[in-house]
Amino acid sequence: MKLFTTTITIFLAVITLGFTSCKSANHQDLEDGLYAEIKTTKGTMLAKLFYKEVPVTVANFVGLAEGTHPKLADSLKGKPYYNDIIFHRVMDQFMIQTGDQTGTGRGNPGFRFMSELDPNLKHDKGGMLSMANSGGLNTNGSQFFITEVPYPSLDAFDASGNLKPCDQPRVSCHAVFGQLVKGLEVQDSISNVAVSKDRATLNKPLEDVVINEINIIRKGADAKAFDAVKVFTEQESELPARLEKMKEAQLQKQKDRAKVAAESFKKANKDLGDEFYESPTGIVMITTEKGSGVQPNSADTVLVNCAGYLDNGTLFYTTYKDVAQKEGIYNEVADERGFYAPFPSVYNSSATLVPGFKEALLRMEVGEKAKVFIPSHLGYGSRPNGPIPANSNLIFEIEVVKIADK
Repeated sequence: MKLFTTTITIFLAVITLGFTSCKSANHQDLEDGLYAEIKTTKGTMLAKLFYKEVPVTVANFVGLAEGTHPKLADSLKGKPYYNDIIFHRVMDQFMIQTGDQTGTGRGNPGFRFMSELDPNLKHDKGGMLSMANSGGLNTNGSQFFITEVPYPSLDAFDASGNLKPCDQPRVSCHAVFGQLVKGLEVQDSISNVAVSKDRATLNKPLEDVVINEINIIRKGADAKAFDAVKVFTEQESELPARLEKMKEAQLQKQKDRAKVAAESFKKANKDLGDEFYESPTGIVMITTEKGSGVQPNSADTVLVNCAGYLDNGTLFYTTYKDVAQKEGIYNEVADERGFYAPFPSVYNSSATLVPGFKEALLRMEVGEKAKVFIPSHLGYGSRPNGPIPANSNLIFEIEVVKIADK
């Protein structure tokens, strides 16, 4: 009996070792790292997870995949969250989206967390795993997508590496957290399935494409030491502070670039006059024509002419008809509607003008003309505005024509 028991034990050990070796053999060519094996009804994809760059986002994904997420409801704990979930949104030459247990695109795991952004992680190729959200920076949950092609408009950073105004409407910002290293052809096959054209179920596959299971593979000491529950529990609350720190660093970079541009502005306009005013905020003013000596008061409304240029000299707006004609942006409809005329503005801090323009205006007298450099953070900031690209330094020629009649 003892011999039989020993034989069975050895047999079971060999069988177990065989299965383990077989499973490992499938990934023996992988470098050290943390991976997600995504088994679907269309085949298997293998993604490398960027757990060092965006640890909280990866911890969220791993915790859900393994059913250990600390924010899951008790009824969901211990159950792999992604198993048997469908790809509910599929768009060829764009991406495939999943992670919603309701299969509608409106579901969530019962919690939300802030986006964790890294400027080096981009939607610059097919196979990028990224968090889906419902807008803004605080709507991440369980849904994610996998790109089929490069899609830079999804990045949280612009081409210059500046953080976009992600908290504003219609600004797309998504957090990349992984990349397919195997199975791009599977992604492609999913993206090419027939989908619904009905508005209520638009882009949902007509025949379900299902995630059978997601297995997390840890290779190497660092990956094996990655504790998803601990990371999410300890670091998720730090994300707002990290974002603010990133914003402060971005703003400082903009200010540093603006200082260089301001010096160039001064050199280029040194012949216009010697009455320079440099504000601590970063604007630079050159008085090109002195005023009448009459300073409007805060109860006054003044009429203002101006011409606005990008710092490369491109005119983007003017109230002067002749300037618009000369620069080739004259608009006959705008002329008919009276746009080529001084505009009214209250002469106080409530004026609805960009901060740099307002600051300059409130220093001017009636009849005064000035040429003003406005750094991007006192202009339109990180969001494009019509012909004005994001993070643009601006140059305005401003004239206070008169105080409006009351």
